[in-house]
Amino acid sequence: MVKAIVLCGGKGTRLRPYTYTIPKPMLPLGKKPILEYVLSTLKNAGITEVTLTVGYLYEQIVDYFGDGKRLGMKLSYSIEKKELGTAGSIAPLCGKFKETFVVMMGDHLSNIDIASLVRFHKREGAIATVALNRKGVPLEYGVADVEGSRIVRFREKPIVENLVNSGVYAFEPRIFQYIKEGDDFANDVFPLLLQKKEKVSGFVFTDYWLDIGRTTDYEHINQLISVIDLTKKMR
Repeated sequence: MVKAIVLCGGKGTRLRPYTYTIPKPMLPLGKKPILEYVLSTLKNAGITEVTLTVGYLYEQIVDYFGDGKRLGMKLSYSIEKKELGTAGSIAPLCGKFKETFVVMMGDHLSNIDIASLVRFHKREGAIATVALNRKGVPLEYGVADVEGSRIVRFREKPIVENLVNSGVYAFEPRIFQYIKEGDDFANDVFPLLLQKKEKVSGFVFTDYWLDIGRTTDYEHINQLISVIDLTKKMR
């Protein structure tokens, strides 16, 4: 059974003042926190066993979601005593994941088809698959160069190509041998995988995706809630 990890430990400094007293994944969108939409995306793919890596103001996340039973899910928590990096935050979970697993960010909104991502990943036989989304002007995101379905290079901003790393990944358990505390996926782990000639695949999707990275992003999506049914959007 495919399990998932959702990264929720960051301080969300770019979203201050909203995040002075609320962890970023718990910021409300309508009547629900951002993280609840992320978990719904996983549940829609049949993934109900999820580990949340938490740190900053984590008590609010644990108090709200608990063991996940209310959502029909099984939730557990990995508490970070200090910031470990996007990849480093999953390092303590080595040994817990024996089969293919998915990693998502707790502050991104997307209706990406996770089940299709996992099927693609297994078919490709890659150690890692990165979900790539097309953005019109991706100056704020790192991008990937793809040959066929294989990623051959990662490049960080600012550049003008539009195939960007969405922060949604499928991994094989042996990925843990390439991860250490403080590592970032884009800057450390993926370049190392390419250096070691490991296969990293790119799953291109055109579904809705938004990184709620700035106050303008958060304010914009909340304005949209008044005119669209976000729940249907996330199905």
